[in-house]
Amino acid sequence: MLKDHPDQTTSLIPKLSIATVGLMFIAGFMATNAFDLWGQVISPSLGFATLSPHGLAKSFLGKFGLPNSNYAGYFFHFYLVGLIGYPIGWLFVFEPIWTRVTGNKFNWFVSSAVYGVGLWVFAIGGITTIAGLPFFLNFTGITWVALVGHVLYGIVLVALLQIITPRSSEV
Repeated sequence: MLKDHPDQTTSLIPKLSIATVGLMFIAGFMATNAFDLWGQVISPSLGFATLSPHGLAKSFLGKFGLPNSNYAGYFFHFYLVGLIGYPIGWLFVFEPIWTRVTGNKFNWFVSSAVYGVGLWVFAIGGITTIAGLPFFLNFTGITWVALVGHVLYGIVLVALLQIITPRSSEV
């Protein structure tokens, strides 16, 4: 939900409402599907690595002694990360800071791609290390497929928020 005017007196952080939660779920659902389509269908069909994000989620959960079945891994990745965590990160953390710092000098596409790179660093650089896996998965093929996947996630998430969110001039 990028603001048209970053110098406006209203908060850069959206109000938490049923509409905001609905937007998060719809955009997060579609972005997660784009991520999975890329990582589990398109990338391997092109001869690149296959992403298995539920495996990382299972390792992460297991590190803390939590249930780490396949179901738990899929649930954690799809619902907690894709539908809730990453959309919250965009709406309530990254986008307000980005807007404050850059003054919206860049369009939503640039900021969403930068957000995707940040998600990649967080997931593949940070979470893998916490889960006891090699840092950035030793920069193997899966690392780069994950980079594309996370950038794609960010772009799809923000594109849908742009399409669905009414602009202040329309309200």
